Amino acid sequence: MKRDLTSFAVWSKDDLLGILEEAKKLKSQSATTRSLDQKSVAMIFEKESLRTRVSFEVGIAQLGGHPIFLQQETIGIATRESVHDIATVLSRYNQIIVARTSKHATLIQLAESADVPVINAMTDLVHPCQILADVLTLQEVNRFSASTKVVFVGTGNNIVNSWLEFAEKVPMHFVAAVPAGHEPHPQILEQARAGTRGSVEVLNDPAKAVQDADVVYTDLWPAGDSDGSVSTQLLFRPFQVNASLLRLAKPDCIVMHRLPAKRGEEITREVIDGKQSIVLQQAENRLHVHKAILTYLLRHSS
Repeated sequence: MKRDLTSFAVWSKDDLLGILEEAKKLKSQSATTRSLDQKSVAMIFEKESLRTRVSFEVGIAQLGGHPIFLQQETIGIATRESVHDIATVLSRYNQIIVARTSKHATLIQLAESADVPVINAMTDLVHPCQILADVLTLQEVNRFSASTKVVFVGTGNNIVNSWLEFAEKVPMHFVAAVPAGHEPHPQILEQARAGTRGSVEVLNDPAKAVQDADVVYTDLWPAGDSDGSVSTQLLFRPFQVNASLLRLAKPDCIVMHRLPAKRGEEITREVIDGKQSIVLQQAENRLHVHKAILTYLLRHSS
């Protein structure tokens, strides 16, 4: 039976830690694999991408496979052709489908219709590949344990939703500091609170949230209002990750950002480019995690 990585919802702690161990071996080159030898991977991208696209393409090639990049303008998913038909046809040509879709429902339909594993390369709801790369990075710098306090400062977006899903499986302390009205997905939050083996919090006060934080994480703020007003910027201004906010965290706190970033908005230049930042290590680890996911899914699908 084939397996998909659409989110962490149906994945166990052992599964997730298994992927991370695979990634460590591949990165250290203690494990060499040609798991995609003579295989092809369809890459459907409705949205623009730098790190996700390049890391998947390079990873597929390093595993001996052939990546096929398919833009929305080329295939017209759900416009020119149905999601179901695209999934079933691509399953005849490829051994895996990687998809970055605007709507999570599109990805789910792809996974339900495809006969091969489907990997979520980001949707509006969750971003599981990014969080696996983040955890790998934290493990490398000895900042991931049941007592690690990871504080996300910004909006309750797909990054926060995936952190909540991960915290439900693996013990940790996760805090989302968001403005009122910008909380994470309510069902994902409820499930995380009910099932977590660690601690999950949602606060509206960034200063309170980052107290004793081991990790401070941020991401792009939501787009401004359609009428051109600056109300969104004003709402999120207290949630900027800057030197003043970091002084409230642990002295050796580290800073993360999934990129791309807008310096001077959600994070200052001195912080993202400073000595506490590990954003480039995060970005590099996307490659190793993607290779591990591809290998793991092929090994555990039949």
